[in-house]
Amino acid sequence: MPRLLRPLVRAVTYTRWLHLLCASVFAFVCGAIYPGLSSPTVGNWALVYAVPVPVLVLVGLVPAVRRAEGLQARLMLFPGGHARVAGDGAERGISVAPSASWRDRGRTAVWLVLRLFLGLSVALATSQLMAIVLESVGAATGQPAGTVSPLPLPDRGWWCALLVPVVLLALLYVVEGSGRLMARAALMLLGPSAAERLAALEERTEQLLERNRIARELHDSIGHALTVAVVQAGAARAAGDPAFTDRALDAIEETGRAALEDLERVLVVLREAEQPVGARPTLQDADRLLDSARASGAKVDVTVCGPLETVPGPVSREGYRILQEALTNVLRHCGTVPVRVALTVAGGRLTLDVRNDLPAGAGSGTGGTGSGLRGMRERAALLGGRARTGPVGEEWQVHVDLPVG
Repeated sequence: MPRLLRPLVRAVTYTRWLHLLCASVFAFVCGAIYPGLSSPTVGNWALVYAVPVPVLVLVGLVPAVRRAEGLQARLMLFPGGHARVAGDGAERGISVAPSASWRDRGRTAVWLVLRLFLGLSVALATSQLMAIVLESVGAATGQPAGTVSPLPLPDRGWWCALLVPVVLLALLYVVEGSGRLMARAALMLLGPSAAERLAALEERTEQLLERNRIARELHDSIGHALTVAVVQAGAARAAGDPAFTDRALDAIEETGRAALEDLERVLVVLREAEQPVGARPTLQDADRLLDSARASGAKVDVTVCGPLETVPGPVSREGYRILQEALTNVLRHCGTVPVRVALTVAGGRLTLDVRNDLPAGAGSGTGGTGSGLRGMRERAALLGGRARTGPVGEEWQVHVDLPVG
């Protein structure tokens, strides 16, 4: 029983009722003009339904009407802040954009006609059932029955009061069912068009790509800084040399400052602030990466072939992040082992090759298979290149090939 009565205590049931009654006003105005509503016949009521249809079809062709109907449907047909239950998000399936095609205009016209027919039917049912309620109350209190009710009622009888709750429940369930029907029709006829869905999907894809890029930036920059700090602190403690400790603290300070700059740059993007975003580091700034790795105790040999300054900005920036992640993995998983870095710009390609000795017993799993290596491959793929990571003999290799044309 509570489940059957639950729709009757939901605010959205009555907002849907109001939505339907509002649609009937235009039909009654047209009917008052023609054919008139004084003693109407069945044929007259058919005209009341039919006369407004051509006008509604023409109105539905106006692009802005779709937006107005979408806003009304979202507010009055679906649960939300005005209802006693939380909405399920179905209102987001209603478009609030003007008609962008003739198909949208046609669906809007069909929606207006359907809303008119169902709204007028609910209005007539409401008036007739309320007439039955009023005449039943009158008959129960000894007053003579009127002639408005479509049902013949006795002039007097207390038992007529028993009809009142039955008729009211019937009216409310008619309203509730009609409201559900209008809500489903709204999702079909006022839902987003194929072009709107495609635009929404593209926007969502852009958001996900931007989030993924920001996550990679934070992972590479902050991860590198923390790795260098941990390695430097451990080496300084083990060395017990004040001079070495000073150098380690300098390296930690420099790396931390660079990480803070990267973090501030990402936060500016997230806040959508109007202040200019600082320049992201490129391969021409790779010396600070190599110096921080050397300060951690790793022996890093670098070979550069070709003009790095000719590498386009996006490729150079992504190459910097890939090199940063490769050096971070070396320090994190292999410690202070010798590292060989080769940067080559030739034939319209940028080749980045990072190799390091594998510690004894490291096997083929050194370097992990988590987000760092996946991020390298994603960065390379977005630029039309490819990245290969894995053991080669007694070494771990990161080989990246990127187009620079």
